Amino acid sequence: LLFRGLLNPGDDHRGLRDIVEVRITLDNALTEPVTQAWKNRQDPELDQIVEQMDLRAQKGELFTDQDRRFHMRLLEPLDNHLFLHLTEAFWAVHTLTVPLLGAPRPEDMVATARAHRDMFRAARAGDAQAYRQAVTQHYAPLLTALT
Repeated sequence: LLFRGLLNPGDDHRGLRDIVEVRITLDNALTEPVTQAWKNRQDPELDQIVEQMDLRAQKGELFTDQDRRFHMRLLEPLDNHLFLHLTEAFWAVHTLTVPLLGAPRPEDMVATARAHRDMFRAARAGDAQAYRQAVTQHYAPLLTALT
């Protein structure tokens, strides 16, 4: 998976697009378990991660570590730990390849941070439809950069 996701010269970012499509599919497939696990659940750690993402995005700073931790923490309450391992593998690809796309635009960082906040709010509310919408918003800037 890691080697397949690496960008090769001349591949027009196809490998990373493939990984992003799989991540979107996985995030959408996990909507019900995530929204059930997080409904009405309090988590100061995740609240802090989301706040850090917002603050860094507003300053035009990357928040890669917080982004990764957000996704890991969101999946921790689920019974199937393979989801965590798959997400971790996707993050390894993401970390290696996204810098090759150039720095994200400041507005993309703000939109991505907002999407994470919306994902968490929807999960905490147990709102599967809002969660799916936030997942779509989360990946929109990255998909745009890959086209």
